[in-house]
Amino acid sequence: MLKNYFKIAWRNIVRSKGYAFINIGGLGVGMASAILILLWIQNEVSMDREHPKSDRIYRMYNRDTFSGELWAWGTTPKIMGPTLEKDYPEVEQAVRINHANFLFTVGDKKMNESGSFIDPDFLDVFDFPMLQGNSSTALEDPYNMVVTEDFAKKLFGSEMAVGQTVKIDSTDIFTVTGVLENLPNNTRFQSDYFLSWAYMKKLGWDDEWWGNNSVENYVLLSENASHEAFNEKVINITKEHTNGENTADVFSYPLSQIHLYGKSENGQLVGGRIVTVRMFGFIALFILVIACINFMNLSTARSEKRAKEVGLRKVVGARKTSLIAQFIGESTLIALIAGVLAILLVELALPSFNTLIGKQLFLPYTEVIFWLQLISFILLTGLLAGSYPAFFLSSFSPVNVLKGTFRSAASAVNPRKILVVIQFSFAIILIVSTIIIQRQISHAQNRELGYNQDNLIFINMQGDIEKHYSAIKQALLSSGSSLAITKSMSPITQRYSDGWGYSWEGSTPEDEKLDFIRFSADADFMKVMGTKLVEGRDIDIYEFASDSTAILLNETAIRKMGLENPLGQIVSDGEDNYTVVGIIEDFIFESPYDPVNPLMVFGPSSWFSYLHIRLNPDQPVADNLAKIQSVFEEFNPNFPFEYQFADEQYARKFDDTARTAKLSIVFTILTIVISCLGLFGLSTYMAANRLKEIGVRKVLGASVGSISLLLSKDFLKLVGISFLLSVPIAWYIMDQWLQDYQYSVGVEWWVFVATGMVTMLIALLTVGFQSIKAALTNPARTLKSE
Repeated sequence: MLKNYFKIAWRNIVRSKGYAFINIGGLGVGMASAILILLWIQNEVSMDREHPKSDRIYRMYNRDTFSGELWAWGTTPKIMGPTLEKDYPEVEQAVRINHANFLFTVGDKKMNESGSFIDPDFLDVFDFPMLQGNSSTALEDPYNMVVTEDFAKKLFGSEMAVGQTVKIDSTDIFTVTGVLENLPNNTRFQSDYFLSWAYMKKLGWDDEWWGNNSVENYVLLSENASHEAFNEKVINITKEHTNGENTADVFSYPLSQIHLYGKSENGQLVGGRIVTVRMFGFIALFILVIACINFMNLSTARSEKRAKEVGLRKVVGARKTSLIAQFIGESTLIALIAGVLAILLVELALPSFNTLIGKQLFLPYTEVIFWLQLISFILLTGLLAGSYPAFFLSSFSPVNVLKGTFRSAASAVNPRKILVVIQFSFAIILIVSTIIIQRQISHAQNRELGYNQDNLIFINMQGDIEKHYSAIKQALLSSGSSLAITKSMSPITQRYSDGWGYSWEGSTPEDEKLDFIRFSADADFMKVMGTKLVEGRDIDIYEFASDSTAILLNETAIRKMGLENPLGQIVSDGEDNYTVVGIIEDFIFESPYDPVNPLMVFGPSSWFSYLHIRLNPDQPVADNLAKIQSVFEEFNPNFPFEYQFADEQYARKFDDTARTAKLSIVFTILTIVISCLGLFGLSTYMAANRLKEIGVRKVLGASVGSISLLLSKDFLKLVGISFLLSVPIAWYIMDQWLQDYQYSVGVEWWVFVATGMVTMLIALLTVGFQSIKAALTNPARTLKSE
């Protein structure tokens, strides 16, 4: 019987090639789109969940109130990890990780690479697969290092890496004691190498100050430990070790939840990446449902073609259940063929899709679970697509069918019309969402920066740059390549440090919880950055010796501090006093989507890590860079000359939102294509069924225009209803999405009007082609049998 069902199904597919093509094509594109999205979602939700002990690993967080808001953040003191492991029995292991960036030299090879300092037990806690070496002993010595497989090949080619030596920053020799498998792209720990925490201590970068929240601390709780009970015990650990001077509460948070729920809202980690994951999950469902609706509509629209078959089968004894099984079998066969097409489309699209999302996703053909999931997905799609047509077709009365009195429903409201409305409602929601996401990006990109990015570069102060700074600065200015140079603790596009606990004349205890971004400069800060001075002057330690303790404040800082006459004010940080010498206009230092935060620019009493150089705009950039490179090669020969443009680094702040926008555009276009494919097939069939009516109307004098309008208006009405239903839904979704951005574009009425007009035009073009074609048909040919 099953074999017979599939035979009949295959014959029906072959007999109606055009509709089979539309059904298979629509389902195939829909399934391929859903598979791509599901691959991405699977990668997102599995972030750091594949570690064998991931259910017992927690990251330590702080929670405190700043500027009247409760915040939670995941950097904690370096001393916290060892203290937790020593004093809390439920902590099986505590490990730390901190960013590292060094120059590696092997023979003639020199390369700057990013890695991490870790406690030796880190590799046991997270259990990254080790290809060579022993993870338990690999970092016992301060001068041992563990590298990834790809980094080992960059350093040593095809040679065995373990036992090889590497020079770091032209000073220390390290021995490779382990090679890890390349880290998966669904882990937050993206490092090319790992160095021992003991080496960081030798460099003098470790400390036991409970006020320095600068590293990530992770704990592995014992198997019988309660996470809630542990949080109750550690909440006051910082307060206890600072005699209450530091008021932060401490808590632990599951490793598996950090990626999806990493955004702090009122001190709770409740949002973040999960919003985007859910959004694309709904998009995958929308696309698949739209493809299934195409199948349902075309199947029920062609009901008259199958009516006599159903009537005859019932007369000879076929039961309704067997007819349902047959039609479900047909839809399943079409879904299987569409599934094969979908896999081919996914394979073709994956390279471009991976480039778009910045990851390396793949179909795991060697895993049994993949095939089980794929087959289940195809069968579920076939069942979803074929369920309504199966029940609809199997319900025909054989008496009415065989007497020729059967006609498909033409009521004002029928399931087919409802399905078209649902289909285009989804499409309109996606179009509105895509437009608003694009507008949000453009809104932030067009925001006034407050500083001049053009011809501005920054360079990491490695090697002998600090030692020869004065000579380098003089050589750069003399070469004509540079207009001004300044030192700073971080790039102009990133926050490396912030702090609170400051006081000033008239400040209150609450003011000590005002959080300031910290930056630094030696001289010519405004000339280099292109910021504007409101009052006072710039920091210049070469002209004013006292500027070693000078600070600049931005306008937001002045406003938050409540200073009426800020120049000359003394700002205290414990026993250290700083004098305000200038006020600068606000500029965007961090996220372009957020308000400007209070900023302090310190003189050289702070630390420096970067040079910022304002290039000479009257000379070609390439010539400027060539001259600058020759200067650095002279004074810092052991390090490669590497630089970054400020405008390029700032543009990276839009990468994540831009990626979301591009994905939305791609899947919105696919949704429209699938919807139009179904509408085209439906209009084709409807026009074919009304050819005799059209012939009669033409004989009686109807024009091509009036006939085209007659055939198109019913579909346009459905699109209009879709628009009215989808507008409030789309408004609510995007209003919620924009809540994540304090500097947002808002949801404006004209977006919906434009979307409605575009959707109507698309539908009119899709249906109009068939309508005009039918209206132009010669009535003599359609009426000759009459």
